Amino acid sequence: MPSPDLIERWRHHLSLDRRRSTHTVRAYVATAERLVAFLEAHHGEQVTAALLAQISQADLRAFLTARRMEGIGNLSAARELSAVRGFLRFIGGEDARVPLLKGPRTKRGLPRPVSPDEAVALAQDIAEGAREAWIGARDWAVLMLLYGAGLRIGEAMGLTGAALPLGETLRVTGKRGKMRVVPLLPQVRAAIDAYVALCPYPMTRDEMLFRGARGGPLSPALIRRAVQGARGRLGLSDRTTPHALRHSFATHLLGRGADLRSLQELLGHASLSSTQVYTQVDAAHLMDVYRNAHPRA
Repeated sequence: MPSPDLIERWRHHLSLDRRRSTHTVRAYVATAERLVAFLEAHHGEQVTAALLAQISQADLRAFLTARRMEGIGNLSAARELSAVRGFLRFIGGEDARVPLLKGPRTKRGLPRPVSPDEAVALAQDIAEGAREAWIGARDWAVLMLLYGAGLRIGEAMGLTGAALPLGETLRVTGKRGKMRVVPLLPQVRAAIDAYVALCPYPMTRDEMLFRGARGGPLSPALIRRAVQGARGRLGLSDRTTPHALRHSFATHLLGRGADLRSLQELLGHASLSSTQVYTQVDAAHLMDVYRNAHPRA
């Protein structure tokens, strides 16, 4: 079977069978393409499913060595190896034999939340700097959804006019098409309602809720660039990103007594282990307070 067919089968499996995000599909397919290209150069022949079934530990080690020579770090190398294993298991089927190879050690970084005042100041700076009132209202509403409801930026961009009129809760489509219901604070509902009232484009059920200046779907890149500019003007950390607002939502709820299971549901995490990282954030915050406030620290 020619290698392009292998790649397309992998792409189809990730996007339709596994329902992975567009970003994940792109990254995993790119890894498979790099592996196939490396093996074709390494073995001097076209890569087939049969050749992949015979891939050795030495082949994988050589591939990772080549990638490390291209400048990728430990975390990227670990992700590359994980994607390769998934690709080989898929192509090989139930009887796939994936060589054992220990990945590089990685240190999982803790999310860096921003304070409530910083989150509001960030959103205000972006909204006030918009060239049109409705665009300012739009950006304010998006950022309030990230901080006030814990949405991922892709989830906010995926909302359609079917969400209107707003109630006390909002149905959100998360990773792998998983649906969840999140409560909406009055302030978040008010922000979205204000944007809808000012938006010059009609809100139909099938159109995206958040629109670009020309009426098309709003690009997440525009929000990221707006946040980048605002954090520079406000002197905030480079870690202050749209996703940091979601981290802040989780950390602040946990600090106010939310239990992990409830937080897991609100965030749409598939496993509790993804949510447990916020307990470490809260503990890290307590240690910072202790060191800054205790006379003997």
